[in-house]
Order: sequence, then C-alpha cells, then structure tokens
Amino acid sequence: MAVITAPKVLLADELVEPGWVGFEDGRIVTSGQGSPPGGPELRLSRGVLAPGLVDMQLNGAYGHDFADTDLPGWCEVATRLVETGVTAFVPTIITAPIDDLVASMTRYRRWRPEIDAAGGAQSLGLHCEGPFLAAGRHGAHDERLLVDPTPQRVETLLEAGAGDLVYVTLAPEREGGLAAIRRFVAAGIGVAVGHSDARDSEVRAAADVGARLVTHLYNAQRPLHHRDPGVVGTALADPRLTCGLIADLHHVAPTAIRVAFAAAPGRISLVTDAIAALGMPPGTYDLGGRTTTVRESAPPVLDDGTLAGSVLRMDEAVANTVTSGVDPAAALVAATRVPADAMRRPDLGRLTPGSTADLVWLDEDWRAAATWVGGRLVHRDAGRVGDTFETYDAGEGCA
Repeated sequence: MAVITAPKVLLADELVEPGWVGFEDGRIVTSGQGSPPGGPELRLSRGVLAPGLVDMQLNGAYGHDFADTDLPGWCEVATRLVETGVTAFVPTIITAPIDDLVASMTRYRRWRPEIDAAGGAQSLGLHCEGPFLAAGRHGAHDERLLVDPTPQRVETLLEAGAGDLVYVTLAPEREGGLAAIRRFVAAGIGVAVGHSDARDSEVRAAADVGARLVTHLYNAQRPLHHRDPGVVGTALADPRLTCGLIADLHHVAPTAIRVAFAAAPGRISLVTDAIAALGMPPGTYDLGGRTTTVRESAPPVLDDGTLAGSVLRMDEAVANTVTSGVDPAAALVAATRVPADAMRRPDLGRLTPGSTADLVWLDEDWRAAATWVGGRLVHRDAGRVGDTFETYDAGEGCA
C-alpha cells in the first residue's frame, strides 16, 4: 500500500491538519488525521492533498475543440488536463445542427475507450449544451441554430448518445421543454437549466419533472430581481439544483461568488467552461464552429464582445474562489465531490475507502504540483515539487 501524508488533506469535506491517505490497486484503502500507522512512503512538505479535480463542463483545450477534433486531439487534452489537477472531465459540445451533434456523439463513442486508455484524465460522458436554448439568452451560441426540443429531436439525441450522453442543457420555457426534460430523465440523462429566460415558476416546474442542474450560474440566464427571482434566484433557493459556476473573475465577480456559496452551500460546482484556447497563447480559436479571440489576460470573446467560454484552469478556479473569500474546504469540495455527485459518480471526488485513487497535490498558491490517476503518478511540476519524489515508489508505475 502506498501512503502519502500532507500538512492538510481534504477528508469528509473538511481540511484536516495533518492528514494521510493510503491506496492500493488504484483504490483508496484508508485515510485519516495525524500520522499514519507505520509511517509514510511520501511526505508532502506543504500545500494540500485533495481528491482529483472534476470539471463537468469543458469545451476543449490545448488547441482542440471537442466539436470537431480528431482522436489524437482528444487524447492530448485528456493527458494534459492532469497538469491542472483535473482527473475527470465532462466534454461539452455546444449548439449545432442535430446531424452535427449526432456526428460528434458518434465519434466520441467510437474513440472513448482509447481516450480513457491514454493515461490521463478520465472522460465521464458527454454534455450537450443546446440547441434547445432561449434565443434571448443564447450567449456565444449561434442563435440561428436554436430549436425547440421536439420529440423527434430528443429521440435522435438519445439514440446517438446512448451510454455516452450524461447531461443536456436546455431552456425549460421553450415549447416542449418540460416534456423533453421528462424524456431525458426517464432515459437516465441529467438535465441542466441554462441559457434560459425562465421565470421562478418555470424553473421550479423543470425541477419538479427532474432537472437537477444549472449551467453556469449568473451567465446567460434571467437574473435575480426581488420581484422576479428568475433562474438565478430559483437556482440559489431550490435545494434540488446543483449550480455550475465559472470562477474566472470575468464571468462572475468575487462578491457574486461569495453570495453563491453562502446561499447554496454544498450545491456549487466549479466548472471551467474552457475552450480550445486553454493552455494556448493569445490568438483566435474555435468554439463549436464560431471564431473566438483571446487576448492577454482576458477571456475569449466573439467579434461583438460576447463572452465565449473561458481559458480557466480548474486549479485556478479553486484559487480564485478562495481569494474571493470562500472557505478553502468549501472551494475544494466544489471542485471535487459536488461535481462527482452531480455526475452520479460516488467513486470520484473523495478520499474514502473504495473510491478511485485520484489525487492532486495543490501547492500553497493552489496550483497543481502533482496529480495521480488511479494511484499512478501522472504529473509532477518539477519547479514545484523539487526532490520530493526522489525516493518515492508506490509500486504502481509512479516512479
């Protein structure tokens, strides 16, 4: 059994000081506070040891857009995401003609075994964001391609995504919206309210028939007003809804981040909503067939200035959340257990016996210094870890 100790470890949604984790054969065996019995095999001198980060909304990275990249592109994203502390992710494809969405799903199904065998972050299934969105809240989505969720369109996506589609984002106020939610939920697919102009009653009605997520809280949705709670107000008030949040400090201001965590504790899931520009220099990049421009220290935008995803790293999202004034443990839970639970993966996002041994060592500035996937060391930042790993051998390909 490999054992790692750290000054702080996220256990049961709390940061314990110090703590330790033991794992074997790719699974967590034991964990606790204080010193492990028998002494550690690897002692981290600083920072935090946490479950691997889970990003449940990612459009692409490292120059690759999931809507149209090839298999090597998919594998590069999976293998490089571990540099950001991410060990599991939900690839997102955005609004496109139904036939194009089907083609994207078909490619993913064919390539998924090889993507997950690449030795990096695990893909958890697809998120289809659109095309059943509100025209007035389309954001970076092409308004010309937005359509109602007719039974035929819904069945087409269900057939194409069988076994691979994990959730869809739609506007419940569109004609046929509630019926579509019922059908997706009956098929075991999660539904998120997003890109929506729904009122309080419409969002609650969506939750009544099975919607349980909200896509990027605050952005591209009816805002909170004291006489018209909108999507934002209902999302923060309804305990059935888990809310994605883009904490890049461009999409959402620090005060609004604190409000979200205070109003909906345990229901905020940090997401990146990152596009192909993540990890790349400033320039122009695709997002679902639309051209975006990325300038230095600025988020991606369309030609008209509309925000178009982000270039946010998941470890950076944690850092931004902490510096916004959120308790560090709550910020970490929002990047680990909450998204894992939202994706119905109780084996991820926690360091409890039986869980997958996905871990990340976050340095004092919350940057990923080292990452393990299934107990195997897959990333170490030489500039941060120094000689920490010189004598470490977990016996699972970790040297």
